[in-house]
Amino acid sequence: MLIGEVARRSGVSARMLRHYESLGLVRPSGRTGSGYREYSGEDIRRIFHVESLRSLGLSLREIGRALDDPGFTPSALVDDLVRQTRERIAAETELLTRLRRIDAAEPAGWEDVLRSVALLQALGSKSADARQRAALSSADEVPVPVEALVEAVLRETEPNVAGALRWALARSGDDGTALLAEGLDSPVAAVRERAVRSLAEMPGDEAVARLRDALANPDAVVRGYAALALGTRGAADTVPTLIDMIVEGRNDTDAADALSGLAGDPATADRIATGLVDRLAHDNTEAPVRLWLTQALADIPGTTASRALVQLSHDEDRAVALTAAYLLRLRDAR
Repeated sequence: MLIGEVARRSGVSARMLRHYESLGLVRPSGRTGSGYREYSGEDIRRIFHVESLRSLGLSLREIGRALDDPGFTPSALVDDLVRQTRERIAAETELLTRLRRIDAAEPAGWEDVLRSVALLQALGSKSADARQRAALSSADEVPVPVEALVEAVLRETEPNVAGALRWALARSGDDGTALLAEGLDSPVAAVRERAVRSLAEMPGDEAVARLRDALANPDAVVRGYAALALGTRGAADTVPTLIDMIVEGRNDTDAADALSGLAGDPATADRIATGLVDRLAHDNTEAPVRLWLTQALADIPGTTASRALVQLSHDEDRAVALTAAYLLRLRDAR
């Protein structure tokens, strides 16, 4: 079969076939009387082998080695191709993400595009100062895209930078709320904490709804931050979680403050006092925990809390008794 016919049937151009021949990849088995290249069936099979290996991303040099070296084992080369492909996909995905974020910022001109690129690069900088400046720059004419802010805050470990990012997200409206909520399901505990702390500072009804969902999260830290945020917004259904936080010694002072804020409603105050007293009545409640629960009664108004403090002022635990007596004197002085 002559080169023109081979090119037509194989889809490989005559020019490429000559290039393969110059590299020694495919040599026509014979020549016609007129000196034209003549390819045998074995030559054509070799052409298809070359094309198949090219489709996997192998270079022509690697293809020649694979076809001609009897001792060649493909596993190492295939592993390397897998690695290279993953790296290429990751790079393309990163580029696509950056382009989408620039597009989301709705740049009016190339100056805006360049500023967006600079901001995105700064958010990924190794310098905490650069990341913080990028977060605070969301007040400029070209805002930082919300997706980029969420991604940045979920990975940020520097407290000051994290605070700036949360501030920027809160100013962006509720666009980032759903993305932050996804972070609550992260397998990484630190990411879940960053997500709920960011949600706690987000405005709007959607953020409140997401925080209410977080009250049922299996992570106690997530439940705690959600309860603190909702408690300061007057959500009485956070009382059980806030009392749990006092018992467990997790942000117990903040939890007590939140309970105090909720106690402005008489019915809620009674519910809080009853919950604290119930925990105090448990036989297995340890001494430090009993003291924390007693202290939490300090700013809870109503007769239930007062009666509990009177009883606790005679407690066997001297620290608890002294604390309760002191709190009673404070209440009488008001």
